[in-house]
Amino acid sequence: MMYAKDWTKVSLPARRIERMEAFFANHGFTPHRHDTYALGITLNGVHSFSYRKSMRHSMPGNAVIIHPDELHDGEAGTEIGFHYKILYLSPEHIQQALGGKPLPFVADGISSDPRIVSAISNLLTDLESPLDSLEEDDGIYEIAQALNDLTNSSARRKKINYRAAEMVRQFILDASEETVTMERLEQISGADRWSLSRDFRVLFGTSPYRYLTQRRLDKAKLKISAGMALVDVAAACGFTDQSHMTNQFSKTYGLPPGRWANLMQSS
Repeated sequence: MMYAKDWTKVSLPARRIERMEAFFANHGFTPHRHDTYALGITLNGVHSFSYRKSMRHSMPGNAVIIHPDELHDGEAGTEIGFHYKILYLSPEHIQQALGGKPLPFVADGISSDPRIVSAISNLLTDLESPLDSLEEDDGIYEIAQALNDLTNSSARRKKINYRAAEMVRQFILDASEETVTMERLEQISGADRWSLSRDFRVLFGTSPYRYLTQRRLDKAKLKISAGMALVDVAAACGFTDQSHMTNQFSKTYGLPPGRWANLMQSS
């Protein structure tokens, strides 16, 4: 299947899930990381990406499973490019379905297991139609259980302070434009910074700092989509300046905000 140029199509907004379909002829994304699961299905071509210090190659019908905060990129594995659908799911929603267990981790980044392929595909069937609320919740539960079944969760772990980590997460949601320090997070949670940092990563897949940065970038994307100038977006979302925002945006999405905006307008 040949396409004239790269393109993306973003679905109608959902409560908890962001969905997208895209085609890239050659290079897709530079190395980046985000604080959500990225769960995709390769439709055509070969989706190649660097993940955990080696190259992965997803064939049509495979599920791509990128764990939160894992560095990765994306490019075409053959000359025909690659076409895929993908959804982004915050780890706190997986937490709600699993009851505070450590986040499932699929080390290979690719799976042909029919349980996870089906669970992801069910939420990506029709990007033109909005997801029903119950459909979305059921889909999240199915994904969480499939991911959990794919991982070896039998290893014994230290006790995790879910309450402290969740208190910090909620504080960050309310303070995404303020200065946040570990001293303040210790005061809020009643936990020492090292235990808090460890538990936050285990439960939500990223550090408190990167979680805060991602919430700022969420706001930045909305303002960029509305046509606000980048320099004004940076100031409004708590970044030091436009350069700081551009750097963080590229690290998270693999694209500078200007190119991201252009792709959204062409979808």
